[in-house]
Amino acid sequence: QMYLVESGGGSVQAGDSLRLSCIASEYITSSYCIAWFRQAPGKERETVATIRGDSGDRPPVYADFAKGRFTISKDNRKNTVYLQMNSLKPEDTAMYSCAGGYTRFCRDWERPLSDFETWGQGTQVTVSS
Repeated sequence: QMYLVESGGGSVQAGDSLRLSCIASEYITSSYCIAWFRQAPGKERETVATIRGDSGDRPPVYADFAKGRFTISKDNRKNTVYLQMNSLKPEDTAMYSCAGGYTRFCRDWERPLSDFETWGQGTQVTVSS
């Protein structure tokens, strides 16, 4: 079974950038969906962005708060999905996690999270003002 490991979190100032990595243990096939989520203390989990293995045919999808600031991308050679986060704000402070699975979630964010087969352990992002 595929497993995922996140890295790249840290403590930064508002306006700074971070690049998170979600490293997969296996090749990310065309129909595999990778999602980045975040959850701040006391708040609901939010979907940040999603990307499929065949990202050339199906473009990534972003939450409104991520559009224009965050970019999700994939490096097939490294089995890695990145989340580039620019112009970070204090409200971006959260635990960021990636999840993967053969799910239609990449096209329909209303799909249940139980569709995902594997989750990473998360990486903390803290943005101070």
